[in-house]
Formats: sequence, C-alpha cells, structure tokens
Amino acid sequence: MSELPNTLEDAIAQSRVAVQAALADGCTRLQVEFLFPELKFMPVAEQFLPVFTEYDSRLKIFFADAGAAALARRNWADAPFQILDIGTGRAASLQTKIQPEDEIFLFIAPTSVEVPQLEKLCEEIGDRPVVFLNPRLEDSGVVGIGYAARKTRERFTNTIESAYYLRPIDDESALCRCYPGQWEVWLETGGEYQRIAELPTKPSGDELDLILLKGQPQTTTDAAPQKKPSVFKSLQRFLKALSS
Repeated sequence: MSELPNTLEDAIAQSRVAVQAALADGCTRLQVEFLFPELKFMPVAEQFLPVFTEYDSRLKIFFADAGAAALARRNWADAPFQILDIGTGRAASLQTKIQPEDEIFLFIAPTSVEVPQLEKLCEEIGDRPVVFLNPRLEDSGVVGIGYAARKTRERFTNTIESAYYLRPIDDESALCRCYPGQWEVWLETGGEYQRIAELPTKPSGDELDLILLKGQPQTTTDAAPQKKPSVFKSLQRFLKALSS
C-alpha cells in the first residue's frame, strides 16, 4: 500500500483493486476487512459490489441471516444476482443454495457462528472463487469455548487469503494490508504518517507492541518509509459520522 486511504470510499476502492489482483493470480478464498467499531456493512457492501460487475447473474451473495438478506433484496431490487442467507438447516438444504451456473460468491459479514455452515457451502462451491467481506470468523467469545469448535474455525480461516485489511490500532497508528503487498504498520509522527514496518505475515499483538514501542522504520525490504499527511483521523471521523 503506497498510502493510507483518505476516506472510506478510498479504502473500498483500494480493496476492489486488491481483490481483482488476487483473483487474477488464481486465489479462490479471499477476505476484505475494514475493522472499525460500529461500521455498517450494508453501505460498504454496496460500494464494494462493482468489483463483480462482469459476473452479472453468475454472482451469488450470502448474508448471515434471513433478515439481512431480505433487506438487501429490497435495497438492491434491480440487481441481477441472487441474494440468499447462509442458513443453519440440514446439509441437504445448504447444498441447494449452490448451483452449477454460479461462478463467484460473496459472503457479507459472516460470523463465527456460521463457520460450520460456511464450511459445508464452500465444499459445494469447490474451486470457484469466494470473497468474504468484513467477516467476523475469529470471535472467540462466541465459538472459542470448546477445543473442537476452535479447531474447526482455525481450519477454515487458514484457507482464506487476506486481500485487504485496514484497522486502526489507536489514534496514531494503523495496520494495513493490500494484496499483493506486505502487512504494513503506519505511525503518525509530527503530523505525518510514516510506514514504519513491512512484514510478510500478519503480526501478532506482541509484535505490534514492539514495533510501535520502537517507532523506527523496520522493513523486510530496502524501501524508504513513506510519509503521509494526517488523514487517518479524518477517516475515523468519516466512519463515526457514517455509523451515527
């Protein structure tokens, strides 16, 4: 990522480019994450949809529950694609949701509760591409109470490539990833944002703490740190207004 986005629209535009690049490289399970509190997923999904324009009716969209799917069908009444809910029924009913003519699938805001159903649906989907938009598959407060549930979730999430990730760590720092780039840590210093670290894999919480404590450029390449005006706070203000 050459720069942090200035608005949510900029971030979504970056994510669309990242997903197109990943699909072109043959990736078949992708996720896009905008990790801001109280972010409403429906406006984000609406701006993200143009990435699938070429698929027309060959796109199938899933929401976590029937209520969200019904709302989307009302809001996107003229859309050419089919909108379904993930559902929690028997395996046979899940299988009927996937048809041979479907070419690509978008799951909007699925949660860890739906992981068993997601696994079954993805088995039916096979090698066709799947994109998860703002998934919450690692909610340990919901699923992580049992060893078997934890292993099921980990097995499934480990098959997914992060195409785009944007999360404020605090008011002065952010963690980002834009496929095919590396994971980047950005820190505001003196009114400017600097990219202070590039990492090949997503850093753990402890690794992030160490990077931010040092506050110095640490890269796995020879790239110079990138400076950026203080736009991340304006993005946070924008998101706050959007979710109010």
